[in-house]
Amino acid sequence: MADWVRTIRVKPTKIAVEIIARTGKVRAMKMTEPCPCGLDKTYQDCCYAYHSGEATAQSPEALMRSRYSAFVGRLASYLEATWHSSSRPPLLDLSDSPNWLKLQVISSSVDQNKGQVHFRAFYKDGNDVAFMEEQSDFVQEDGKWYYLDGRVNND
Repeated sequence: MADWVRTIRVKPTKIAVEIIARTGKVRAMKMTEPCPCGLDKTYQDCCYAYHSGEATAQSPEALMRSRYSAFVGRLASYLEATWHSSSRPPLLDLSDSPNWLKLQVISSSVDQNKGQVHFRAFYKDGNDVAFMEEQSDFVQEDGKWYYLDGRVNND
């Protein structure tokens, strides 16, 4: 299991995963609740395998969804590990990350070792709901997909 994820027992019948961010904040993601990435699966049957290091994303879309779930959980270490070294920031601070609500994947494509995902990520902005729309680029190296960069659509 990756060093940034720890499974804890919340109640005798419920298990959750603590995701520890650099900020020291802890975000519990319940294994039996719907995965934040938006697929019709529980967190345990979806992004947990990526976050725990048990599996790697096999497509740019799968990596995008796992990264979105990592933003929801403020999992900076996972985000850094899946960010290509040529464009990764030296330090990722998620302390001012918004309250993410929903991911909408508009399209995704793969061409050999390059991929793109166009998505909208909805978040709480005061009393309103807002979204950011991005066209993200991914690259595959040694059989592993990495986030390279993205262009935010401001239209």
